[in-house]
Amino acid sequence: MKYKLSLAVLALAVFAYGQDAGGDVKKTAEDTGHATKKAAKKTAHASAEAADKTADATKDAADKTADATKDAAKDTGDATKTAAKKTGHATAKAADKTADATESAAKTTGHAVKKGAKKTAHGVKKGAEKTVDAVK
Repeated sequence: MKYKLSLAVLALAVFAYGQDAGGDVKKTAEDTGHATKKAAKKTAHASAEAADKTADATKDAADKTADATKDAAKDTGDATKTAAKKTGHATAKAADKTADATESAAKTTGHAVKKGAKKTAHGVKKGAEKTVDAVK
């Protein structure tokens, strides 16, 4: 009987210890759950802040890119306009020079033709006079 009593006391002690261990596990699990919930809230808050900052930075970068693109397009347009003006001016100058050169060439050609015609006429007149003198 002492043996049975010892077993009963031992079983009761194990049962009592088990009940206490279960309470400790439950408390530990609750504490862990609470800590996990707190950490998750902090992580979510930090993630939301990081997302806001990223969105702001992205918007700022997009605005700066748009401004730079607009400025580049304006500068390109101005450069094209200036080049077109310069090209037009150079074309007008070239046309004036071509006209002057053509006029000069026409005058020179006309003068040479006139001289050639006079010489030809003079030669024809001399030849005719010689022919008249020979016929006489």
